[in-house]
Amino acid sequence: MAEKMAMGGNPVVGRAGWLRAAVLGANDGILSTSSLILGVAAAAVAPHTVLITGAAGLVAGAMSMAAGEYVSVSSQRDSENALLTRERRELREDAEAEHQELSAIYVERGVDPHLAPKVAEQLMAKDALGAHARDELGLSEATTARPVQAAMASAAAFAVGSAAPLAMVVISPAGFLAPLVAGASLVFLAVLGAIGAKVGGAAIWRGALRVTFWGALAMATTFGLGTLFGKVA
Repeated sequence: MAEKMAMGGNPVVGRAGWLRAAVLGANDGILSTSSLILGVAAAAVAPHTVLITGAAGLVAGAMSMAAGEYVSVSSQRDSENALLTRERRELREDAEAEHQELSAIYVERGVDPHLAPKVAEQLMAKDALGAHARDELGLSEATTARPVQAAMASAAAFAVGSAAPLAMVVISPAGFLAPLVAGASLVFLAVLGAIGAKVGGAAIWRGALRVTFWGALAMATTFGLGTLFGKVA
């Protein structure tokens, strides 16, 4: 039998998972696009070229996130379907053994040993596959992999994050593009880091500091490389 997985189905947990994914997607959008913008700007190119480059990075990054998330979640969905197919076959071939297995799971979770078989029997009478999917495999409607939804959410989160440094390019006065993009992006990253830490139950200041540090390092590195290549060119 398949190894038991963590139980799902809690809508609050589900929402927290999606929020965390959205925060991470937006974080990637801010960091990758701002770093790209700073690297190109450091090479002393025209502002409109920087804007076009950033916009291209937004589109490419969003599509990449969507494709990667779709492939990843599709693989998860395939695994879930394989588990359900095997469970369906086992229920068809030996329903009594499956009933005993479900009873044992309930006993392990604290149900009275005399009551557990009755609970398992009633649940299996209503929806045998659903009961085993939920309580044996840890699968539920709330945690079911949805590739298209995941791809669209990742792409949207990345695009929203990328739009922030791009907006700074649009409103930046001449000569202040790099510091404005860098400063605003670090603020955005700190806010997202705090939100991610809050959702995960960690210390807010630690989450904000961590993502800000790595963001500053990434932007400084690309800016330095852009400056170097600009001088060489």
